[in-house]
Amino acid sequence: MPVATMPPHRRVPELSVRPGGLRRVFHRLLVLVAAVAVGAGALAAPAYAEPSVDEIEAAIDKQWEQLEPTIEQYNKVRAQRKVNIKKAADLQKKITPLALQSELAMNRVADLVSRYYITGPSQEIGALLVNGKPTELGEQMLMLDRLAAQERSEVADVLAVRKKYDDQKKKLDDLIEAQAKQEADLAAKKKQIDAEIKRLQASLPKTTVKVTNCPTINGVVSEAARVAIRTACAQVGDPYVWGATGPNSFDCSGLTQYAYKAAGVSLTHFTGAQWNEGRAIPRSEARPGDLVFFFSDLHHVGLYLGNGMMVHAPRAGKPVNVSSISHMPVAGFRRPS
Repeated sequence: MPVATMPPHRRVPELSVRPGGLRRVFHRLLVLVAAVAVGAGALAAPAYAEPSVDEIEAAIDKQWEQLEPTIEQYNKVRAQRKVNIKKAADLQKKITPLALQSELAMNRVADLVSRYYITGPSQEIGALLVNGKPTELGEQMLMLDRLAAQERSEVADVLAVRKKYDDQKKKLDDLIEAQAKQEADLAAKKKQIDAEIKRLQASLPKTTVKVTNCPTINGVVSEAARVAIRTACAQVGDPYVWGATGPNSFDCSGLTQYAYKAAGVSLTHFTGAQWNEGRAIPRSEARPGDLVFFFSDLHHVGLYLGNGMMVHAPRAGKPVNVSSISHMPVAGFRRPS
């Protein structure tokens, strides 16, 4: 029986790996495995839904709560600046006649000085001494005393007028200096607010904002309130623009100022001032036409319509609208008069 012979052993060719080559191959395998694992994980990760319009609006409302106090502070400074400008104009009206009065007084003193310079008090005294009559000398000396007193009085008048003028001028100069600083502060705040509003508006949803009109109003407290409500409701749909007081755009205190101005009631374009310009009303006694304020720092205001509703200028991106007062913390009610 022939003996089976084993096939000749085949030698497996060796891999020719240069120093460090094996390490590079192994590293590439690790990278490939990791990539596959990451890809599988990504496929397994849950998908998150895009935020709804309501969620975006709520987020912007929250940001606006932080921004609106700065806007109302701007309104406050601007209102104060208007008052200061009026004060400066009033002071200037007082200073103009003071300057004329001072000039006339100085002219009278100049006349006295010229008279003494020409005649000379020493010549008058010499003439009196040569005369030698005591009674006449006494009378003449008394006349000279009176002239001296008159001169002192003239000088005193000039000094008093000049001091009054200088005091008034100093007040005016201080006022102008304060106004210059306020102007600089306003410019910086305006730049900051504009940038923040642009950022907020860029995130606003590209949808049409639903506008709710004013309902039928009953129980209006006064004719002025009736006019204010009618005026404010006529602005529903107008855009919000911070610092605006109408007639085509408004911020919150600008709308309430505009509405009551139509009724002959003057309000300052600043929520804090409007709070002090009305009579406090308990919530249980609030009537249509009252102003309703929000937040502890009073940075938002609306015109109350009754039944828990108001008309107000909400914020950038939302026009003048009617909404519930329950969406924000109510600080209190005030009744303009």
